[in-house]
Amino acid sequence: MKTVSQNQDNSLGPGDEYFMAEALKEAYQAAEAAEIPVGAVLVLDHQIIARAHNRPIAAVDPTAHAEMEVLRQGAKALGNYRLSACRLYVTLEPCLMCAGALLHARIAELIMGTCDEKSGAICSRVQVLAYPWINHQISIKSGVLEEQCRAVLQNFFLERRETQKSGNKL
Repeated sequence: MKTVSQNQDNSLGPGDEYFMAEALKEAYQAAEAAEIPVGAVLVLDHQIIARAHNRPIAAVDPTAHAEMEVLRQGAKALGNYRLSACRLYVTLEPCLMCAGALLHARIAELIMGTCDEKSGAICSRVQVLAYPWINHQISIKSGVLEEQCRAVLQNFFLERRETQKSGNKL
């Protein structure tokens, strides 16, 4: 696992790999729907209370990222937009929009599969959660089932490029 910021914890918690595997199942569902394969699960007291995958194409909604969807579901399940006792497992490093939503939801812990070198806002392009003036600190882990999380994305984009080369559109 990689160090991300001063609030980084490199130790695996109970069930981290199990919950990331559940997020991966969501990522595979996104891939099957021709959406960028990112999946997320929201966990409270070692129980999944929400699960989602990317669906901006299907929802015709640019905010329908896996993280945003799972936060919406979790807030409804708990009857509160503050999810301060929850842990979020996501297969890909959140973007700037999603990182902001995690802060507003007061997520306790973010567990990521792989980094997003192009648009990640946690450890790649921007390290938005590391700013000391932010009023909420989120514990961060990265690299949980990293190879599997990276592979689902790489395979998706490889298939997409091959389809485009052959003249078919997705």
